[in-house]
Amino acid sequence: MSTTLHRISSGVLAGLQSYDEEERISEGHNRMSSRVPDGIQIYEEEKMSESHCGDSIAATGFDDAATKELIRKLDLRLIPILATIYLVCFLDRANVGNARLEGLEKDLHMTGLDYNIALSVFFPFYIAVGVPSNMMMKKVRPNIWLTGMVLFWSIMMVCTGLVHDFAGFLVARCFLGIAEGGLYPGVVYYITMWYPRNECGFRIALFFSMATAAGAFGGLFARGISDMSGVGGRNGWSWIFIIEGLLTFCVGFISYWVIGDYPNNAKFLSETERKEVMRRLAIDRNLLSDEWNSKYVWQALKDWKIYVNMVLAFCLSTTVYSLSLFLPTIVKEMGYTNNAAQLLSVPPYVVACFFTISASFVADKMKQRGYFILGFLALGITGSALLISSDKTPVQYTGAFLAALGAFPTIPLLSTWVGNNLSGSLKRGVGFGMVVGFGNFGGIVAAFIYRSADGPRFIEGHSIFLSLLSFAFVLTALMMAYYKMENNCRDARDAERGLTADTYTLEMKLQQKEEGDNATFWRYTI
Repeated sequence: MSTTLHRISSGVLAGLQSYDEEERISEGHNRMSSRVPDGIQIYEEEKMSESHCGDSIAATGFDDAATKELIRKLDLRLIPILATIYLVCFLDRANVGNARLEGLEKDLHMTGLDYNIALSVFFPFYIAVGVPSNMMMKKVRPNIWLTGMVLFWSIMMVCTGLVHDFAGFLVARCFLGIAEGGLYPGVVYYITMWYPRNECGFRIALFFSMATAAGAFGGLFARGISDMSGVGGRNGWSWIFIIEGLLTFCVGFISYWVIGDYPNNAKFLSETERKEVMRRLAIDRNLLSDEWNSKYVWQALKDWKIYVNMVLAFCLSTTVYSLSLFLPTIVKEMGYTNNAAQLLSVPPYVVACFFTISASFVADKMKQRGYFILGFLALGITGSALLISSDKTPVQYTGAFLAALGAFPTIPLLSTWVGNNLSGSLKRGVGFGMVVGFGNFGGIVAAFIYRSADGPRFIEGHSIFLSLLSFAFVLTALMMAYYKMENNCRDARDAERGLTADTYTLEMKLQQKEEGDNATFWRYTI
């Protein structure tokens, strides 16, 4: 499967050559900072013009065509393996639902709310490791840390298939949450170590789109494995966990050799290519500090914007998790058979996957995030309103379709937006871990939004869904207004000094290198 996925991903990524037309570095917007190892600053001071960062482009000998080829080389090396890892992650996470159909509850003597407890116990541990995992990404080589996570959760998956009682199943779920909790924030953080800000969104969307792909065909994959029921004296549910765990182990083993380390020592790049990647990142971060220092952790903890984004992430994640858990049930209660409901649940995932990728593509080109989030939230609000207001099946299915289309693309858009507006790699890593971690509390809440007692219309569940999207719409609009106001204030202060964001000298930027996104030359992405 990994070979097929690599071919599919390579085909998609081959089109990135036309997408990644090199943006002029001298634009006023500062880019999202990425970790640049020691020595890059020395290189920058030798190469960069004191007055105009863009003047250093010619110094590396890279023209537009060479830069496109370099970016394509990075894409084909990094994105397929990261996307494959996230695909098996979501397959592993979602297969508990498939295992339930194959006798999991009966064999483990689960009754009442035992199954719901088993689902929810995963999330506290999953949430807890987000921030410390990203901090370790700053200390440990990415290929070691990411590979270690994948191998750890693959072992936990196999162990889950070997348990004999409910207590053992709970323990396995707890450790699975610990193992998987650092993956999403870690990979997003890792992508920012390689790409400037205006190139991250599309890559993150390609990565996240694997979640919708897993939702589309994960059930078919588990169905095939379940035919092994009886082999080795184990039922089908056990083999679902074991086989997918072994598959994940293979992906993790390969990832150690494929995932690049930091750009300055990437063996798949030539010396000239490594310098060009580092040059682009150094200009992108505008010489803001990337060193390990606890004060940058404190900067993240006291930044009110991070807490607003945490609430926003919670609202969006709750809606996405609720659809992932209950979309087939919602469709079935419209009057369809089980098989029809399963089939009708696929198109929303496919369309959501398309718009998740395409919206981030356009957002990268336009260097805008908030407007796209507002647009998709409006679609989701419309969809949930249709579900509440009508009992006609075509109207309800249209509403469910729009709800899915409005929810899924917002996650990678928000992830990129948060990263765009946090500067200093340690602050960004901590801040992003906080946002993703708190957002994942939505998984606990989502498990109880659509209750069987509220069927077949699920008015209460749809109302909660509508309220969450509406609140997210308001928060997004407020953050956009703040970012625009702050950018205007900084422009005005610079104008009084006869400056613009792109006319700061090297010395002026170095004087503020510890200020992060509070530096006067920093501009927020709206």
